[in-house]
Parts: sequence; structure tokens; C-alpha cells
Amino acid sequence: MPGRLTVRTAYRTCPLCEAACGLALTVDGDRVTAARGDREHVFSHGFVCPKGATFGQLVDDPDRLRSPLVNGEEASWEDAFAAVRAGLRPVLETYGPDAVALYLGNPNAHTMSGGLYVPPLIRTLGSRNVYSASTVDQMPKHVSCGFMFGNPNLIPVPDLDRTDFLLVLGANPWESNGSLATAADFPGRLKAIQARGGRFVVVDPRRTRTAEHADEHLYIRPGADAYLLFAIVHVLFGEDLLDVPEHVAGVPEVRDLAVAFTPDAVADVCGIPADRIRRLARELAAAPTAAVYGRIGTCTVEFGTLTSWLVDVINTLTGNLDRPGGVMFPLAAHTSGRPGKKTGWTTGRWHSRVRGLPEVKGELPVATLADEIETPGDGQVRALITVAGNPVLSTPNSGRLDRALGGLDFMVSVDPYLNETTRHADVVLSPADATRKGHYDFAFLTLSVRNFAAYSPPVLPRDPGTPDECDILARLSLILAGQPDGDPALFHDHLLRQALTRLPADQHDKITGDHPAERLLDVALRTGAYGLTLRQLLDNPHGVDLGPLQPRLPDLLRTASGKVELCPPELAAETSRLLAALDRRRDDLVLIGRRHLRSNNSWMHNVPALIKGRDRCTLQIHPDDAGRLDLADGDAAQVTSRAGSLIAQVEVTARVMPGVVSLPHGWGHDLPGTRLSVAATRPGVNSNVLTDELVIDPLSGNSVLNGIPVEIKPAP
Repeated sequence: MPGRLTVRTAYRTCPLCEAACGLALTVDGDRVTAARGDREHVFSHGFVCPKGATFGQLVDDPDRLRSPLVNGEEASWEDAFAAVRAGLRPVLETYGPDAVALYLGNPNAHTMSGGLYVPPLIRTLGSRNVYSASTVDQMPKHVSCGFMFGNPNLIPVPDLDRTDFLLVLGANPWESNGSLATAADFPGRLKAIQARGGRFVVVDPRRTRTAEHADEHLYIRPGADAYLLFAIVHVLFGEDLLDVPEHVAGVPEVRDLAVAFTPDAVADVCGIPADRIRRLARELAAAPTAAVYGRIGTCTVEFGTLTSWLVDVINTLTGNLDRPGGVMFPLAAHTSGRPGKKTGWTTGRWHSRVRGLPEVKGELPVATLADEIETPGDGQVRALITVAGNPVLSTPNSGRLDRALGGLDFMVSVDPYLNETTRHADVVLSPADATRKGHYDFAFLTLSVRNFAAYSPPVLPRDPGTPDECDILARLSLILAGQPDGDPALFHDHLLRQALTRLPADQHDKITGDHPAERLLDVALRTGAYGLTLRQLLDNPHGVDLGPLQPRLPDLLRTASGKVELCPPELAAETSRLLAALDRRRDDLVLIGRRHLRSNNSWMHNVPALIKGRDRCTLQIHPDDAGRLDLADGDAAQVTSRAGSLIAQVEVTARVMPGVVSLPHGWGHDLPGTRLSVAATRPGVNSNVLTDELVIDPLSGNSVLNGIPVEIKPAP
């Protein structure tokens, strides 16, 4: 047993959501026995949520796979990679790379391997069938920013620490900790806005915890955000409330598009009175600084890209784009900060085989993955690689995808769990746990509301018998490249040599790091905007503060014009579809999702501390609707959509507006063949049985997960 002399404190960044909080871990021998917030962390200042506090329990989960599986049985690593080779190579050699699909789950953004080794894996595979969780989450924001700023990764974030007025649409950071806006202690930052005399207003079909703390909550019909935002634009032009920077093109064109979207015309569709819409526009324009922030509720709807665009149209028209207290562009330490080529950006470089859906950011909509597996012909997907993903729970009409996976010739998954998706895999490759690998947030530091950098070295030494994810992805890449017996060290060296081309030759011998990922990080830091080094981050375990966000336009823009393109033709064309839908008949009942602080999609439900308490997987329904449908609290209701049907427990509550029902996503842990013993005790139901894979946002390919028409009746 470890003795007290072995107890020590280790510091690391929490890898469980986008907030990038610092953790102080109590380590006793080879176990993490406690986790608390790091009070000296330069960004989170001691804040920690319930997920972060269970870090050690997650690592020690007895259901976690600690060796690879081949056909459901434990195997050696060499045998596992031999099985991968035997499964993938015949498909590649007979049918070509497009016959192998790759699916990337959300946790890839939370690992160094996701930032460093997934891109070369994609290039090595060379398949057009690349899919990810982005098209059930955030792709509309990438598309709108790509068209406006010339790069889909130039996403402005609200400058929370300096704004005077914040308008929040379809986001619930009190539960989610924020998304596409890295903000440790997001709730504390919202409270600070109020403490300094500012306000924040929430627009949401549900009275979320964030809405409860807001200065005002406005209910809105799901999917109607684009109408509300266009009406605000209409008022800004009509009352001459504009403050537009010089480096903006397309302002007259936006004014013309907004003419038809008067507050009176959209009020009934939104459920927000016209006078309140006008006042909202005036408040945004009159505030010394203001920011509009829209998130998953504005992305996972029919007009997700249009809504995401209008968020930044308003930020631009009110003079709050790239202004302190408005929305700004972070500058991460591993990025150069130098302007790139002004070539603009486009989508549709290729299209999906079956439904002809356009490529966006190098991937296809996951809503069509089942089509590509099920439909015979040239280019049919016959093999699948998943990396840290659970699409059987997280993608639309997931029952259909679940059935389709059973028809693959071969499937390999990189995942620490045998879950609802990986149970279909012929081979499961289980990486080392988070305590035995370093951590740097390549993705989230580019979205941080304050510039900082932090690196966490491994808390515990590597287990020589278990490769980490970088090694696994290197081996997979070599197999795909036709070098099945290649040493992953050769692949690591290849990536390092490529990275070193960015450094002068006389600095190559200065690169440090005990692991290939550390050496790649050192190169990225040295060539980054601040000239930091890995050693500096190691010497500062609580992080390095790099200061508040700074204005970066117009130099940062990558559009062909060198200006902010306020009215891209693709968005202008989509506006006519929005206008045509204004008089569409509205469905009686629509379904939306919801988030809980103790959940992170589908992958935090096997930790006892995070699922205790009352059942969270309930169908929330307004009392008026419950009475009309003869449903009472605790009853079982049958919920049916075009895609499927399920039975859920009813929770009657005024937290949802009439005509709206809500189910959380990520549940449904009752499928056979999994090893999730804790989750199986509280399985819940899979809301994505109801979502429709045929309904997507056409510009981004993002699935429509909110505003789903449903019929509800008492369960038989």
C-alpha cells in the first residue's frame, strides 16, 4: 500500500470539457486520490466543476479497457495490430481509400494526439469519407466564419471580462462551462458582468440555469433565432444605429436582405413581441460594449449557418467586432499570429456519393454515413475507423447507423471503452489513461477569452506495456500507408522533421521533450506568436498569462478582398429560403436537447459520482401540454418522430415553453455487448433515435437536433 511519504501534488489541465481549468491532483503512489481546482492557475483561479473533481475516479474506472480487444477478447498489442492490418489492407487494396471511412469523436479535441496525429492520419488514409462530431455540433459556425473572415477557424469569442452587455442565444454555460468560447468559470465571469453594472440576456426555449441567473430571459420558439437576429439587423439599419468599421464589405447588401424581416413580421414565429425585439436592438447599439454569443442551440437547427452568420453581422454592425468588450480573436501561443494568404474559403470540393452533400472543412456530414455504408456500388464504405467517438448515441437516426455498422467488412476503434459504438468493432485499441500522457489544448486555446498557455506533463510514468494514443495513431497511419511493420518511432521522427522546417537550422538542437508530442509542441511554441518554449511551460505549472485579447483586424483576414465579407453570396442565397419559410405552418410539438453539468455528451455516465441523484434523462413538458395530452409527472410517454420512437419518463415543468419538449442527449446505455456497468444501471433513452438524418442545414451539413417535430401520447 502507498504510504504517506509517497503523497504529492501534481498540476494539470482538466481534459473533460472546453473550459481548460487547472486541477491540483493529490497523487498517492500510482493513484490520483483527489482532484480540486488549482487556486494559482492563471486562467481558472481555483474553479472546478463536478466533472473535474472526479478525474481520479474516471482514470480508475474498472470498466476502462486496459488491453486491446480482438473479436471481443483481450489480445496482445502485436496481435491487435496484426488484426488491424489483416482487416484494413484487403479493403484498401481491393476497393481503394474511399472504401474506408474515418469518424472522429469530440474527445479528440481534448488530447494532444488529436491535435498532432489525427491530421496526418487523415492525410495518410486519403479517403473522402471523413466524418466527425463537428456536424452534430459546431460546423455552422465554422462555415459562417469561413465565408466572412476567409478561414473557418477564425471564430471570434465574447470578451467576457470587459463587456457591458452580453446577449446569449442557445447556450447554457452554467451547465456546459462554455463552448467555442474557452472560459474557465464561465458562470463567475457572467456574475462579474453584473457586478460591474453590466447585463446579460438569455434567449432560449427552456429556462436553463443560465437563464435563471440572467437579467432577463426571453423564450423563443426552437429554430427561430435567425428571424429574431434578422429583425434586430432590420432595426439597426432602420433607426441608424450603426457603427461599422472601415474594413467591412457588403453592408448595403445586408441592409437590403433585412428589409422583409421587420419585428412585426417575425414576432409570431419567434414568440417574442415586436417591441421587445426593437428594444433589444437599441440596447445592443447603446451599450458601451456588447457581444452576441450563440452556441449549440443556434447551430443544430435548420438555419444554423444563417443564424451563426447573423450573430456576427450584429456584432459587426454595432462596432463590437474585434473591439475590447465585444467579440475578439484569441492568439494562442502555438500559432504564429501572422496573416495567411488572402485566398478566401469555399466548400464542396467533393460531394458524398449517395446524397450529393458537399464537403466542408475536409469532411462530409455524419448524417449520411449510414447511406454510404448501406448503399452498394463503387465507393461504398466497407470499413470504418473510429477515434474516441460514439456515433451510435450522438448522431441522427442513430438506430439506423447502429444497424449499418453491423454490415461492415471491418471496423477498428481507438477508445478506452466498449461502448454502444465500439461493441461493433473487430478490434478495439485502448490508449493509456490521461495520467500517463501530457496535455496541451491545441484546440481550445485558440478560442480562449483570455490569452494564456499551459502544459501538463504526465502525472504518472508510462506503462511500458501500453502505448499512448500518439503511438497508436502512428501505427495506424503506417498500416494505412502500406508499412504494417513500420516502427512508430519512424513516424514520430517524420513529423518532427516536417515541423523543424519552420525553425532555423541552428535552433534544431534546442528542441526538448521526453515524448514525441512534447517535441512537436516545443517546435510549435518556439515558432508561435510569443516565442515560448516547452521548458517555460514546464517551469510554470499554473500556466503563463499572455494578457487580454487584442484587436487583430484587418491583418488577420484571409478573404480575397482583405475585408470582412458581411454579405457572402452563399448566405444571401440562403436568406430567400428563410423568408420563404416565414409563413410555414409550425408543428404542434417540437423536441429540443439539454445539457447537464455532470454530463459530457455520452462519455461521463460511467462515473458513480456523476450519475447519482434523481433521474436526469426525463422528457420535460410544459403543464399546459401535459394536461392536453393526459400526461402527469412520472408517467411514461411514447415519443415518435419520422425517424423513430421511444418511451421516456415525463417531467412536467414550466421550465420549457408550451409546444416544446426536451430530452438530454448522450443517454441510451441499454444496448447489449457493452461494458459500462455503472451507466447500465441508469441507461436513460437515446434522444437521437428521434432525430432525422434527412434534415440538415444545407450550407454546413450539420444535423438538425433541435426543433424536431414529434407526436406524444401516453405509453401503452
